[in-house]
Amino acid sequence: MPAARDVQSTASQAPSPEVRRISDDVAAARNTAMSALNNDRFRVMLEQISDPQSSGALMTMRSDAAGTDLKSAQSSYAENSE
Repeated sequence: MPAARDVQSTASQAPSPEVRRISDDVAAARNTAMSALNNDRFRVMLEQISDPQSSGALMTMRSDAAGTDLKSAQSSYAENSE
């Protein structure tokens, strides 16, 4: 009978599918975060948006350009680049 008790205790200690899924999700999120932290382009982007002058410019960007055609967008870009 001790063998049956060992089987039951081992079965009750096995993680449920929900626990395994959550654990896998946490591991994937951690890997993604570590990859982002080690990515130079991501680091530079974070530095740029954390700069008060840059973040102010981002806050004042208009969102009404959804229907803009390509030539208008290029013209606006050229004006803002000068």
